[in-house]
Amino acid sequence: MSFVRYLRRDSLLQLAGKSYLSRNYMLQNCRSLIIETAPPEFVKLNRLSGSDSGIIEVNLDRPVAKNAINKEMLKSLQNAFESIHQDSSARVVMIRSLVPGVFCAGADLKERRTMSPSEVHTYVNSLRYMFSFMEALSIPTIAAIEGAALGGGLEMALACDLRICGENAVFGLPETGLAIIPGTGGTQRLSRLVGRSVSKELIFTGRKIDAIEAATKGLVNICVTAGEAHEKAIEMAQQINEKGPLAIKMAKKAIDEGIETNMASGLEVEEMCYQKLLNTQDRLEGLAAFAEKRKPLYTGK
Repeated sequence: MSFVRYLRRDSLLQLAGKSYLSRNYMLQNCRSLIIETAPPEFVKLNRLSGSDSGIIEVNLDRPVAKNAINKEMLKSLQNAFESIHQDSSARVVMIRSLVPGVFCAGADLKERRTMSPSEVHTYVNSLRYMFSFMEALSIPTIAAIEGAALGGGLEMALACDLRICGENAVFGLPETGLAIIPGTGGTQRLSRLVGRSVSKELIFTGRKIDAIEAATKGLVNICVTAGEAHEKAIEMAQQINEKGPLAIKMAKKAIDEGIETNMASGLEVEEMCYQKLLNTQDRLEGLAAFAEKRKPLYTGK
């Protein structure tokens, strides 16, 4: 299976000059990256079955380093999400940790100390576009967070559509304390999620916040009792999985692309997405199921 490594420097400069990236544009560029051999299984996929078919769990499992993302774990992430992107049956993705007490501690700073500035540049660009690849998936992504989500771990969660955390969760972007900045999307996604002022405060100070404050600030969608984030995320994934899969994809596209422009242009995006659903079998099935007072059986056609 292939996966993303990094963009060529000229591609990076071209991407940096764009006001926003469409989903197809990002996926096309990410698929054009360099191919390498398969990494260790620091990231494990679990495809649910039966009535939950279509839900895919992405399990982070590098306990020796609290899921800190080194080069090999980055390759595992790339491999996993390339597999999901190519899976036409995938409808919802949920990311969680198999390591107790931590979601993801961020980048592997022990490995970072051995890198040259050029190697750091390549690694950070690779991780940034890995998260952009995740964000650009056409299907919903949910982060189930227990314990610490720090630095790149929080940036990974920010690249998801939805975030559910346990009361034991801790969030932070501590990079300025290391004389750098969040470099894999944190400055941009956090600001869009919680606002410019709150984002500046959290990044300037590097302050960690608990689950309750994160929920209050809108950083997470739902906060539940510690240990129950995975269960709540599965419940939400099941609710999404029951809906028309094409409708979910078009809703995500309309929101993500529309929010990056003005209202008039956003409404045009919405109209385009709605129009794509008019001649689908699923739309007719939804109307028939409503009339017959039964549960619809959607096929994604």
